[in-house]
Amino acid sequence: MSDAREFDVIIYGSTGYTGRLVAEYMSQQYGVGGDAPKWAMAGRSIEKLEEVRDLIGAPKETPLVVADSDDAESIDMMASRTKVLLTTVGPYQLYGSDVVAACVTNGTHYVDLCGEPGWMREMIDAHQDAAEKSGAQICLSCGFDSIPFDLGVLMLQKDMKKRFGKPASRVKGRVRAMEGTFSGGTAASLKETMKALAKNPSMVKVLASSFGLTPGFEGPDQPNMMIPKYDKTIDSWVAPFVMAPINTKNVHRTNFLSDFPYGEDFRYDEMVVTSPGDMGKQAAEMLAKANPLGGEGGPKPGEGPTREERENGFYDVLFLGETADGDTASLCVKGDKDPGYGSTSKMIAEAALCLAQDGNKKGGGIWTPGALMGKKLVKRLEASAGLSFTVES
Repeated sequence: MSDAREFDVIIYGSTGYTGRLVAEYMSQQYGVGGDAPKWAMAGRSIEKLEEVRDLIGAPKETPLVVADSDDAESIDMMASRTKVLLTTVGPYQLYGSDVVAACVTNGTHYVDLCGEPGWMREMIDAHQDAAEKSGAQICLSCGFDSIPFDLGVLMLQKDMKKRFGKPASRVKGRVRAMEGTFSGGTAASLKETMKALAKNPSMVKVLASSFGLTPGFEGPDQPNMMIPKYDKTIDSWVAPFVMAPINTKNVHRTNFLSDFPYGEDFRYDEMVVTSPGDMGKQAAEMLAKANPLGGEGGPKPGEGPTREERENGFYDVLFLGETADGDTASLCVKGDKDPGYGSTSKMIAEAALCLAQDGNKKGGGIWTPGALMGKKLVKRLEASAGLSFTVES
């Protein structure tokens, strides 16, 4: 890719709820002009872009780019102007395929918030070879799914190898606390996935397997995450976690893309912590039966919490590792805003800037945050995005 690109990052979807938060973060954290990253807001309407620019308090000189997912030429032109295209326009299975294709063709790096494993596998199968040739680094799932989990496992494994000389063959991800809502886009993506599944039943295997994103590799049987159980390691009941089906796939893909630093026998699961005793069991059973995405009355794309709700949100995820010899360690990942919006908008912005500015020796392809950016992204997230990665034991 030429360094002569007009922009470092274009934020496509800036007029949507989450895209607006990303643009607001970029404006407040880095500004416009001078030594700031060269970034632009993109969307379908120049009038709406101007309205959102003024609403978030971005400078008048903030560049605005008109592009529409229904206009392939405009998407291609947008991709050709930037080092990294950041897109919040989902569901991606409806609006993302042409954007990925344009980035692959133009050798443009790409980040999104995708939690749609069926579509992700389609992108891997369709574009991996072409992206390797063009040098485009296509990095999927750069929000709450799956950065805290992907990088949490990565950093725990680095600590395990440093202390014990070997990785953990078994890691548990345990969501100890979380305050905030899932985005309307997450709910819409799930509904579109169900529609796509009806049209293409062969996708069931991808969705059901923890190795759905590791074509050609099938690891060992994985722990059952779908039923409540008592976890002796933390002396508490645990329940199914709604993001586990996508996060576990990305964690295994990171291991796969990195030539198996966690081992080919690696086992991983994610669950939500309730409490010990009968009360904890009852809570876990209730969570297992609940619909965390709110059903038909849940959030809609473009909707989201108030600023106060975003500011008061947080999450705390514990990762517990054990080697085949019984050595154990734990690491905690915390975020200082609600996971679905406040923290996610900062994470994807820093992921885009990491690709645009920090450089890496990896080639083109369809990547995960952990396999592509790793510790460089961790450093950015801790410095600017309100995340912490802390060894606990």
